[in-house]
Amino acid sequence: MTWSLPALLQGLHKGIHNRLHTAREVAGHPVLKGDAAETVWLSMLGDYLPERYRARRAVVVDSNGAFSQQIDIVVFDRQYSPFVFHQDGLEVVPAESVYAVFEAKQVITAEEITYAQDKAASVRALHRTSLPIPHATGVADPKVPHPILAGLVTLDSGWKPPLGDSLTKNLLTRQGEHALDLGCVAAHGTYARNCDGDYQVEESAMAATAFLFELIARLQALATVPMIDIRAYAAWLKA
Repeated sequence: MTWSLPALLQGLHKGIHNRLHTAREVAGHPVLKGDAAETVWLSMLGDYLPERYRARRAVVVDSNGAFSQQIDIVVFDRQYSPFVFHQDGLEVVPAESVYAVFEAKQVITAEEITYAQDKAASVRALHRTSLPIPHATGVADPKVPHPILAGLVTLDSGWKPPLGDSLTKNLLTRQGEHALDLGCVAAHGTYARNCDGDYQVEESAMAATAFLFELIARLQALATVPMIDIRAYAAWLKA
């Protein structure tokens, strides 16, 4: 048997693309289609992200008792995050543990971009604690909480051309806490926001693989989540 890295990477993409396409064709109701797409992306991230990360459908909570909207995909820390609540199939994770949030839909449109932007803002608005970090030779200053990544992942695009000006125009409409940093249109390519706030769009025959690699690179740049002030959450025991 002769191994081929390009073939392996192509196979990863084809697996995701085919499962998304099947979900669209088989699931009749729009809600079922959305749930099926979400499951496909969660499965990929669960299989390929490093073990320190988890990807789940979740709600995010902060130590002030505020909650985000329900998020299709929350990428969060399980190495340093001390607790995750489970409630009726949905997880509730502390804001400090969150690295990234994504919405998963069948088709990217202006409405779905606005929807994903609102979901991202609901997470970014939450308060995050950060304590000094003890180590072998002393105590490090509290880490400034990192920016939370956000995006929208789909199978297809509602525009022609699929990755043209309509896409970038709608992505640029709302920035700040609403900004989407990166995403994937599996049938066509990827998009990513650079440090200047502009979007780079890449057509790709292996879009799902390209998205996964860019996400991992950006997660690496975020390093580790801040040290959570667990006593700030424990204060609610007296409420």
